[in-house]
Amino acid sequence: MEQQLSEQGYAVFPDEPEVADWAATAATTGCAVLEQGGERRHGSTWFVGVDALPNAPDGSINGVPLTGRWLRYVDAPAIWHAAQLSVVFPGYPQRDAHEGEAAHLFRRNRDAAHVDGLLPEGQERRRHLREPHAFILGLPLDDVAASPLVVWPGSHLMMRAAFRAAFKDLPPKAWGDLDVTKVYQTTRRAVFDTCQRVEISAKPGQAVLLDRHLLHGVAPWAADAEGAMRMIAYFRPQTDVAAWL
Repeated sequence: MEQQLSEQGYAVFPDEPEVADWAATAATTGCAVLEQGGERRHGSTWFVGVDALPNAPDGSINGVPLTGRWLRYVDAPAIWHAAQLSVVFPGYPQRDAHEGEAAHLFRRNRDAAHVDGLLPEGQERRRHLREPHAFILGLPLDDVAASPLVVWPGSHLMMRAAFRAAFKDLPPKAWGDLDVTKVYQTTRRAVFDTCQRVEISAKPGQAVLLDRHLLHGVAPWAADAEGAMRMIAYFRPQTDVAAWL
């Protein structure tokens, strides 16, 4: 696993009963969260669910601990943030009225591929490093094959090298002030040209660990897929900006 994380930038862990218990409890809670409403985008086909899962500060939910083999490969935070509850529905992605055609096509044809923590700002949506993460942990809460997570293995190495070059003459405290849109988009295009696109169809009981620099996205809902939705919980613990590279 350690070699795969280093070389590929991601690892999918085998099913574990303890992880399955957490996922089952989180799924029940997640359905209750959905019933309360909340922001949906792309023609109501995606429930954003940032910080929507009411897990405890130790990561547990309703007393079921957050654990698994994946813990051996991360520096776990002292306090876990409330997980994102990302839910995709049939037909994803539809086009929102305010969404440009290019953005919609990128989401549909390129899985909205992105590196987390680079937030778009202003009318021109220029990218800045605002949320440096330590890692990304995905925990499927149901069968996610209808609209799976997509990754580009090895892209974390390309992205990390590009950002190191971009930030090399700046102190870490100034990294967030630098507009990295051009280097980000240029490197992303290079990733599409050189790295294989891989869909990850993990199931409850499994865990998916991503390097923080790995390019990833969400596949459109498969035309022949069954089911009413697919649901994944994501943890993205913050790290010190100087440790991001």
